[in-house]
Amino acid sequence: MVFARSLDRPRVRAFYDEVMSLKEELGEKLVVLAHHYQRPEIVEAGDFRGDSFELSALAANQEKAEFIIFCGVHFMAESARIVARDGQRVFHPNLNSGCPMADMATGAQMKRALTELKEVLPEADSLVPVAYMNTNAAVKALCGDGGGLVCTSSNANKAFRWAFEQGRRILFVPDEHLGRNTGNAMGIPADEMLLYDPAKPLGGHDEDALRDARILLWKGYCHVHTWYRPEHIAEARVDYPGCRIVVHPECDENVVGLSDAVGSTSYIVRYVQKAAPGDTIVIGTEVNLTSRLAYEYPEINVVPLSRSLCPNMFRISMEKLRDTIHALPNMNEIILEEDVISGARLAMDRMLALA
Repeated sequence: MVFARSLDRPRVRAFYDEVMSLKEELGEKLVVLAHHYQRPEIVEAGDFRGDSFELSALAANQEKAEFIIFCGVHFMAESARIVARDGQRVFHPNLNSGCPMADMATGAQMKRALTELKEVLPEADSLVPVAYMNTNAAVKALCGDGGGLVCTSSNANKAFRWAFEQGRRILFVPDEHLGRNTGNAMGIPADEMLLYDPAKPLGGHDEDALRDARILLWKGYCHVHTWYRPEHIAEARVDYPGCRIVVHPECDENVVGLSDAVGSTSYIVRYVQKAAPGDTIVIGTEVNLTSRLAYEYPEINVVPLSRSLCPNMFRISMEKLRDTIHALPNMNEIILEEDVISGARLAMDRMLALA
């Protein structure tokens, strides 16, 4: 792992040294997970880096680990708790580091939507809920108990195909853009994808429209990725002739359509890794990942499509990571009800079976 430039700052370096000393004392009992969007010094201190599901699965496979600290937003730590092995406990450095998009779908809203839709769509197999990994545990549990599954941005296509084998329609929660881009890639006509507004009765549609729909897209979005616009693509083509542009599928469909490639954070990392020296890769995702890739692959010209930062990821600092490790196991533990874990694990197990 390349040493983070931010560790040149004395205060950050002091906390980093404390973290590494505490980690050495705990040894294999502790695993620190760092999401791709974290500050560089957090990534440097992590035992593993990756996207939310990759990291959860890696942690669960660490047989000697008793404590898991997830440096990412809150739903990610919940996901790690859902798949954790017996005896493992999961912690989060800053419980206020949430995800606005995940908050756009609450358990109460999801339960109400499923109840309403089942009244309009009475066939037992007519509606299959699919929850994006970027949801809270209660939504995942309702999805699992409702015969659905969880997906990530890298396997949404597989998840949608599985869901269509179970029923005629999908309710996809909560990112309308990932859902629409997945439907577009599958050739689903635009008029068969409806935007479902949970604040309105029946999502703002009449019963006939719902019966005709194939995909119901929950009204939700990621503010980091909806920042990007077609003008950014046009400007990049002018500023970097011959560049290749890769964006995250949480971007608007118009941005995705103008890009050269689209994929998850892990896909974007691999895209840069496969580039040839001298290539220019323009990236449309959270700037911490883009900046780190530019630093780690200096032979490739890696530039942001536009600067877009996730302030919630940024709430996790080296000081808060130090405090959490120092207080183990008495601070910031992720606690979930067993029935929630059971339903959510069912939804995630169905996703794992797709592989």
